[in-house]
Amino acid sequence: MTKAEAKKRIDKLSKELQAHNYKYYVLDQPVISDFDYDKLLEELIALEKQFPEFLSPASPSQRIGGEVTKNFPTVKHKYPMMSLGNTYSKEELADFDERVQKLIERKYEYVCELKFDGVAIGIRYKDGFLAQAITRGDGTQGDDVTPNVKTIKSIPLQLNGKDYPKEFEVRGEIYLSRKTFDRINAE
Repeated sequence: MTKAEAKKRIDKLSKELQAHNYKYYVLDQPVISDFDYDKLLEELIALEKQFPEFLSPASPSQRIGGEVTKNFPTVKHKYPMMSLGNTYSKEELADFDERVQKLIERKYEYVCELKFDGVAIGIRYKDGFLAQAITRGDGTQGDDVTPNVKTIKSIPLQLNGKDYPKEFEVRGEIYLSRKTFDRINAE
């Protein structure tokens, strides 16, 4: 196999495996068996070993497998990572709306969504690659859990496309679905 053929095959395998990861872990609609997936991954790993110059940090082969780190370095957040407050009364909600009206001074809308109970996380991307993942911690600093987050196959190691800032952070909640939680408890 020539270098050009190897590069082409590595790129094709990477894209195919990333698509299968998305279908399996995000959509919960796998289209190939675990055995077939593993065969594709083994081929990719073998080619990357033979042609290391084509190994990308976003390759599915670079996703960290189930080993998670328990010793986390503490990292300061670039911007404070605050928590949302709870309210259980109409009066508190009305007070909140009054404060928003005073601050914004123009027409606005609210977006409401379900609250998921999990781990608050800030995931930084640099040049389209996952660079760091930090828990909320105390809001000013948190644990660097990057190796652990790389085990979550629904979180991309590399972004698709090119229309994104050079460096940015996505904040959200990492959680287990009830189905996954029940499966883990059954094991």
